[in-house]
Order: sequence, then C-alpha cells, then structure tokens
Amino acid sequence: MINFKSFLIKYGEIGVKGKNKFIFEDALVKQIRFALNRVEGQFKVHKEESRIYVDTLSEYDYDEVIEALKTVFGIVYICPVVQFEDNGYEDMAKKVVEYVGEMYEDKNITFKVNARRAKKNWPMDSMEINRELGGEILAAFPEMKVDVHNPELLLNVEVRKHINVYSKSIPGPGGMPVGTAGKAMLLLSGGIDSPVAGYMISKRGVELEATYFHAPPYTSARAKQKVIDLARIVAKYSGPIKLNIVNFTETQLYIYEQCPHDELTIIMKRVMFKIAEHFAKESGALGLVTGESIAQVSSQTLQSLGVINEVCTLPVFRPVIAFDKQDIVDVAIKIGSYETSILPYEDCCTTFVAKHPVTKPTHEQIARSERHLEEKIDELVKTAIETVEVVMVEA
Repeated sequence: MINFKSFLIKYGEIGVKGKNKFIFEDALVKQIRFALNRVEGQFKVHKEESRIYVDTLSEYDYDEVIEALKTVFGIVYICPVVQFEDNGYEDMAKKVVEYVGEMYEDKNITFKVNARRAKKNWPMDSMEINRELGGEILAAFPEMKVDVHNPELLLNVEVRKHINVYSKSIPGPGGMPVGTAGKAMLLLSGGIDSPVAGYMISKRGVELEATYFHAPPYTSARAKQKVIDLARIVAKYSGPIKLNIVNFTETQLYIYEQCPHDELTIIMKRVMFKIAEHFAKESGALGLVTGESIAQVSSQTLQSLGVINEVCTLPVFRPVIAFDKQDIVDVAIKIGSYETSILPYEDCCTTFVAKHPVTKPTHEQIARSERHLEEKIDELVKTAIETVEVVMVEA
C-alpha cells in the first residue's frame, strides 16, 4: 500500500456557483481543517487550480483521516493521490507504472487510463496520453487487459501544475459546507427523528443550534445526558452545537393541570416552539428544525402541524416530513445516532402523552383551551427562558 502524502477533495454543487464559488470553497476548506483537528497528525488544506487538497505533513492514520473527511458536508469524493512534479512524459510514464505496480498486487485485472490535460501547452493531448500510458502499462504488466467500458481499474492522470495520479474515489457525504446557508434552531429530543433532521439540514449547509426540553424528576439525568450524546454525534457533521437545556417541568405540569388531556401534546409543543423561537431569534437563527414526519404520531397529522405552526413567526423546517420510519432509522444507523436514540430514557414529551390524543385539532379548539393558561403561562415561559442551561457540544 502506498503511503499517500495527499488527498484530492472533489466537490459537486459548489462547482456551479459561478463568481461565488470561492466563498463555498473557502467554507469547505475551513470545515475540512476543523474535521482534521480530531485526527492525530499535521495537515495542510489548500486550494490550487480549482482543486482542494489535503497534504499530510507528518505521520498519520489513513483510516482516521478518511473517516474524518467522510463527515465533511460538501465533499463528494476523497481521492488518495500521488502527486509529483511535471518533468515530461517519460518521467510521468515511469511513475504511473510504479503506481500501478505498488497499488495492485493482483495484476490480472482490466483497466482504463483516463487522462485530463489542464495544461494546454503540454506536448500531448488527453487521447495521446491515454493511448501511450495504456501501452506502457501493458508492456510492464502483460496480464492486465484494457476495458474502456467497465474497467476494474480506472486510472486517473491529471496534467496540471503538478501531475496527479489516482485510482480510488471514496464517497463523501455530499451536500454543502456547513455555514454557507445560515443558521437554524433544532428542537432536539432523545428520539430517533430529531438527530436525523439535524444531520439532514446541516447537509444543506445550515449551521445548528439546539434546544432540548428537560422535565426533572419525570425525566432523569440519564435522559439529559442521552440528548447531549446525540448532539455530540450530530456535531461530528455540523460542527460545534450550542445546546439550550430548558427546565420545562413547571410549565408542563401547569398545562397538564389546566388543559384537556387529549390536547396536551399539541399545547405543550406550541409552548416549546415559542421558547425555541425565542432562542432562535436571540442567536440569529433563521428558522426552526424538527424531526416531525407526517402521520407518524397524533401530533404530526397535517391538522396538528398546522395548529402548532401558528405560534411561530420563523419558518419551521422538517427535513424528514415525508420519510417512513424505516427511512429515518436507516439514516440514524448510517450517522451513528440510532443506538443512542433507542436507549430507554424517557423525554418530557413521552412522559406526559395522553392515552387518546386529538388528531385533528382546530385553531379555535386549542385557543379556547389555552385561555385556561393565561394566568401563569407567560411567567412560567419567562422563568424557563431565564433559567436555561447552555452546554457547548463538540464531537
């Protein structure tokens, strides 16, 4: 195995951003540097000729570097690359043959050379490079065969300021670099759905802050730690998350005492959204994010979602709105949050759930019930906001 000194980072949508492309490239470079801070070793992340490279400046663990880069939104492919000076065709051909010899112990494979000549004054064009290098490889390794349609080895050779040679393209997470699409407030619970929603909205370049509603003694310290652990998992992809932990016990008990029990979840969520929106506006977030999916539970019918939305002036984004539960579980498993989400520590929503909740609430019905809260609800919300516990969560 070659001890790679560089990784070529390929992006997708960033390439069509026109005159603003450099903004997205710079954001991607920043996020790559941040991810590599978790890896032992020294690295140089830089742009060159519309390419982004990670150069290794010390000993490093290859697998750790790849895993770190796989968490950076905006990366489409990670290509371990051999890079050398342009000293003409003969030197390039020699090094390409050496690359194939070192990379592939079993030479009984098909291959294709895919050359790109960015340096237009080079004496050979791309087709000539393909043909000549293919001949050099066949001469060195007669057991190899050319297959231009479905090769087992696609050998990429780029003639640029330097020569790049690579044959492995490891998929990244795609998306857009975090921070390029503003900031949003994630309503984070201990369930499966909300961490997935946070991951998915971050994939589109959105920076995250989060709010969690805690109800001691009805929810335990372990339930709170579970949510912090989930935030830490999401933070691997989104970057550091400011987590607002709201003590919701008194507010929840008051709602429980004053309102019809079949409407509890709807009314509690309306109050939660108001509190989360307060923190969102305070921090400059442009919307709320939830893990709600249509009809998954009673408070997620279209009627319920509409009534809950009424209390917000900011938009509410629901990245998993049309997902089946298994779709959400599949993403949770992929990002590593599933095993934490299914730990048996109740959150405040499940603790106070009604046996027969309303599924088609109306604005008039909920407004009528909320009149019973007018005496104390503003004071309780104010106290909940003022006593918030803030935890900075990093991966």
